[in-house]
Amino acid sequence: MAREHGDDGGVDLGGRELERAAPNHMKTTPENQAATFRNQDQTWPHRTIKRRGAVRPLPPHDRPLADDAYTVGDTKVGLDDFMARRRTAGFLILKNGEIALERYGMGSRPESRWTSFSMAKSMTATLVGAALHDGAIGGLDDTCDLYLPQMRGSAYEGVTLRNLLRMASGVAWDEGANSDGGDIRRLGQAMVSRRPGAILDLLRTLPRATPQGGVFNYSSGESCLLGAVVAAATGRPMADYFGETVWGPAGAEADALWQLESEDGLELGGMGVSARLRDLGRFGLLVLEDGEAFNGRRSFPTGWRDLAGQPDTAATAFGRLMAGSPAGYGYHWWALPGAPYADGLHAGAFLALGAFGQRLYINPAEQVVVAIQSAWRQPSDPEAEAETVMLLRTLVRALRPSSS
Repeated sequence: MAREHGDDGGVDLGGRELERAAPNHMKTTPENQAATFRNQDQTWPHRTIKRRGAVRPLPPHDRPLADDAYTVGDTKVGLDDFMARRRTAGFLILKNGEIALERYGMGSRPESRWTSFSMAKSMTATLVGAALHDGAIGGLDDTCDLYLPQMRGSAYEGVTLRNLLRMASGVAWDEGANSDGGDIRRLGQAMVSRRPGAILDLLRTLPRATPQGGVFNYSSGESCLLGAVVAAATGRPMADYFGETVWGPAGAEADALWQLESEDGLELGGMGVSARLRDLGRFGLLVLEDGEAFNGRRSFPTGWRDLAGQPDTAATAFGRLMAGSPAGYGYHWWALPGAPYADGLHAGAFLALGAFGQRLYINPAEQVVVAIQSAWRQPSDPEAEAETVMLLRTLVRALRPSSS
């Protein structure tokens, strides 16, 4: 049963008052941040990801979670405290495909959509798996210019889809959002231009930094490039193909939205999917179950979950990505290490991550999926991130059988 948490400067979602989104979702105030994240379709062109077929039921778990406390230093903290301090709009935990906990805050309700930011990267990677399963993509060692001839002559010529999925293309890119010269700012300028083809034009200007496959370098541009590959390979808009091969088989209950580069243009492979919390959970279940949909249809190749969810090369191995982080990287999914980290509770687990606290956590060993929608006050917050990981450890452990 959904439980609604306190409103933060709330708004009426029942139609009596219209929320207004800020023009730039990266430059909002605390007062309009939630309204902006719920209504990106007011300010950006988008295409609908249509739900289709039967809705996957999410029955209640026979041992629903109480307000389990966890420790931060010498302090015991409860979930309500976490949601208030970390500006959480939605928190869903599924155990064995059943709802163990579902709560909302910041004016959100079960029918609210919320933008995903970079969680969309993991959705784009899943579409690569779907296109591979369908035969539209011949293999992950195909080069991107095989599908996008316009990339020939650029540093991306000869770069494989596998190395794009790993974020190991070797092409120079600066993701630093706070850097005046950062390529992420140039990507933002291309988006604001609303000019068809602006993002691929930007990527064609980038120089080569290292040989492909040797260095991990996080790049939102490369996720957009992968999205363009899927659209070219399938001859379909990404939103349409995602609805047919992933959203529908996952049993989504509502349409979602995918932000576009331009009016009626290409979906942004690196960001911009807006969806309901429960449907994010259903997508997580489809990935958890390795693409075997609840209605029997297979969405991506057998073994894709473990291939995409774990590092498969030295450049993306655990502890190699960035200083101080134990994480590894799969195919557009962040991977968590096993023991001794978190007592091994997260072994085999992986996540889709988005700015401002968006999370989709998948733990195959524990049969747990967690979806979190948030409005942190800044895109990245190491303290909030560490607290989220501690909370997940407490809740996953609480869902283990009492004999464990």
